[in-house]
Amino acid sequence: MICPITNTSYAAAILEKYRSFLMELRHLRYFIAVAEEGSLSNAAVRRLHTAQPSLSRQIRDLELEVGVKLLERRPRGITLTPAGRVFLDHARMALLQVETASEAARRAEQPDKPVFVIGFLTGQEVTLLPETLRILREEAPDVEITFVSLTSPQLALSLMRGKVDVAFMRRETQTTGLAYKLLIKEPLLVVLPASHRLAGTKPIQPQELAREIFIGVARAAPAVRAVIHEYAKKVGITLKASYEGDNLPAIMSLVTSTGGLALCPFYVKNQLTPRLVTCPLKGEAPTVDLVLGYNRSNTSPWLKRFLFRADELVHNVQKQISLK
Repeated sequence: MICPITNTSYAAAILEKYRSFLMELRHLRYFIAVAEEGSLSNAAVRRLHTAQPSLSRQIRDLELEVGVKLLERRPRGITLTPAGRVFLDHARMALLQVETASEAARRAEQPDKPVFVIGFLTGQEVTLLPETLRILREEAPDVEITFVSLTSPQLALSLMRGKVDVAFMRRETQTTGLAYKLLIKEPLLVVLPASHRLAGTKPIQPQELAREIFIGVARAAPAVRAVIHEYAKKVGITLKASYEGDNLPAIMSLVTSTGGLALCPFYVKNQLTPRLVTCPLKGEAPTVDLVLGYNRSNTSPWLKRFLFRADELVHNVQKQISLK
């Protein structure tokens, strides 16, 4: 027997939380539209079908909620502040996660549908997930699509166990039965505090790395760790890590708290806080491969279709970012 809720104040509180949740999602959608259009008026008319004064109020409310200025209003349009650029990536990711969760909930009513699982290196979702979902919706419209974010060794293990169909990852050597398709060679960048003496120096001499507190990559990222080791050997420097981070958020926290430097793959730009910046290295920068990994024994027809369109995915993603 289901008992009705008799506490009207409790019910009202639940309703208010639901309304607040919808309002926050609306704020994110409004902010993304303005950022992508570069204009309040264009976003209001073309994307949101609302009045510009109302849109301006929504953006101000969002900035008050976040506590920082996200947009700069200029004569020629709208530009993102450094905080706004960071917030934009996370806003897109939040909406994608809500969309994925909603789709999963709807498909829970149809449990017999096949499932296709995609794995991502944590942080790579921001640039890769939108284009990945677009292709899979075209190739496998009736398949439930889910995604997981893990370290590269964890992704390799999940592929070998058949828990993941395809993964954006590094080339892992301790694997059995996996195949890799090269997507991008990601250059390593120097991550350092915005207040650091080298922050205005572009590019940075590799010898400078040996003179500073160096934040290393833990064994959870063996491919990146090996590339850094080989680079140090090539340029004749010794990089002795004062601290090590298991993932990008941990590394960035260590850089911020110690004032040190770190070498990270290009996609670190997706997660930078306003207190951190990146600089390129002088000379030929080391690179680490970003690959599509899959199990050779996986006979999924959707995997075959997705791999067939992998070059298209890379081309469209590279149009959005520059690896220089």
